[in-house]
Amino acid sequence: NKSEEFNVEILGVIPNWIGPKQDMIIGKLSGANAERTSVFAGMSGSPVFIDGRLVGAISYSFPFAKEPMCGITPFEQMTSVVEQAAAIRVSSVPAAVSYSELLLNTWKPDFSDAGVTTIASGFSQSSRLMAVAGQTFAPISTPVTFSGISQRTLDMFAPELTRAGILPVAAAGGGSAITALKPYNETTLLGGDSIVVHLARGDIQIAAAGTVTHRDGDKIYAFGHPFFRLGSTNLPMSESHVVTVVPNANNSFKLAVPDATVGSMTQDRSTVIYGKLGQAPRMLPVRIKLTTSRGRTEEVNFEAAFDQILTPLIVNVGVADTLQANERGIGLSTIHVDGEIKVKGEDPIRINRRFSGAQASAFASFSAAIPLAALLKADFDGMEISGINLHLKATDGGKSAVLDRIAVDKIRARAGETVEVSVFERGESGKIVVRKVPVTIPADTAPGGVSIVVGDGGSIHQNQPVLQFTPKTAAELIATINRLKRSDRLYVQLTRASNGAVVGASEMPNLPPSALATMNSDRTAGGAKPTVQTVIVDLALPPGEFIVSGSQSLTIEVVR
Repeated sequence: NKSEEFNVEILGVIPNWIGPKQDMIIGKLSGANAERTSVFAGMSGSPVFIDGRLVGAISYSFPFAKEPMCGITPFEQMTSVVEQAAAIRVSSVPAAVSYSELLLNTWKPDFSDAGVTTIASGFSQSSRLMAVAGQTFAPISTPVTFSGISQRTLDMFAPELTRAGILPVAAAGGGSAITALKPYNETTLLGGDSIVVHLARGDIQIAAAGTVTHRDGDKIYAFGHPFFRLGSTNLPMSESHVVTVVPNANNSFKLAVPDATVGSMTQDRSTVIYGKLGQAPRMLPVRIKLTTSRGRTEEVNFEAAFDQILTPLIVNVGVADTLQANERGIGLSTIHVDGEIKVKGEDPIRINRRFSGAQASAFASFSAAIPLAALLKADFDGMEISGINLHLKATDGGKSAVLDRIAVDKIRARAGETVEVSVFERGESGKIVVRKVPVTIPADTAPGGVSIVVGDGGSIHQNQPVLQFTPKTAAELIATINRLKRSDRLYVQLTRASNGAVVGASEMPNLPPSALATMNSDRTAGGAKPTVQTVIVDLALPPGEFIVSGSQSLTIEVVR
């Protein structure tokens, strides 16, 4: 908890290396500690002084260098990118949401613009530049400590994190307590002190460690390079103490333990992370209750930092780890997820899904991350996500089946009559389960052919005329997500060809010719899509013994 000095020899300056009008100073470290560890992950932000004057922060290194060479970000470049101006709130612009994305069982964060692809060399394994790995400076890796998270879960998500330029470090023990903000004083987070930025705290903890470059009143400048390039953000900022620095031939790193939270990191820019002491961070409470396959109840509570990309990833990690720590990792299992994502002043997003098979736990971990990512991406003005509650129930064994075929008791029927549809479900063992579904033809149905379609939610959505929609409000997005057909349920639809249109996310069947002509005129600037299939009846079957996938259809005749 006390910073130690080392020596730096200034070798020169590379103009415009970090960016336009952003130079980098080249230095060489010396001293017993520097020779033992060289430039290590977690020392990003270490201040460099010449004749008592602050020059900048150590922030870059040569991977595989035989001597402790470093790149130094000039301090003036760290302050200039976070100069305060009048706050401008840019109203969110409605963005299209894909039905296929919402219906997926998997989700991955998009780190394509993170700027660093691997820790060791700066290049992906498939890059042709691997031949010259280590011949360019790379930002010093940011060690991220995971506590209360199993190694198996860490292995699942480590590739996504390393692509963003952070070094995952597993730590023994539980997570950090969720405590109130600690008042700061004249000794809080001074230049050279270890600083931790939290991504999660509570029963699980994800914390990134670096070094403070300078404190100016309540302003904190650190790292000397970006964390995730988040721009304006709001992440908990804590004091910390260092257990040790681990020398490593590939990449030395420090083991830092977070202490009290003292403020918030508010900006993550190309040359600095910037924070304010005394400013409380905004966090997302996540509560997970698991009923295990042995009948025990386990609870996990933590807070996740708010960010469009990181928050779904953190929730994903938390759910995955809860299942990995308590359930089987190999073999068939079935997971039932029941919960909600709360939004202040709006209806909650309801989550009610079942997953079965060898990857049931992995798919279940995405059930909250996918709709949460859609909410955060939309970023509607005034929308406030206030919490996530999930109840997971696990059982051993698979419950998967396919839709083998369907049959009807009559191929001709009058409007108002009921047709009995037999649904044949074939389980993995070959067992056939038959369900009888009565379907009443509406009394106003005109004579002619009508299609009966039975399928899981994903198959039904693939045949819909709307592939994506653009919600105008949070309420519209939430309502659409809640109306989505689930891939673990079967649905029965009666459809027929008709003249209609889809406006936004709403289907308008059987429009008069005048309305269609208006929508399709040269003066109309989009907004409507013609539809040739109208849904007459739409039924959701109650959950059965199996989770059934597939789709089948047949045609009957409506007669007078």
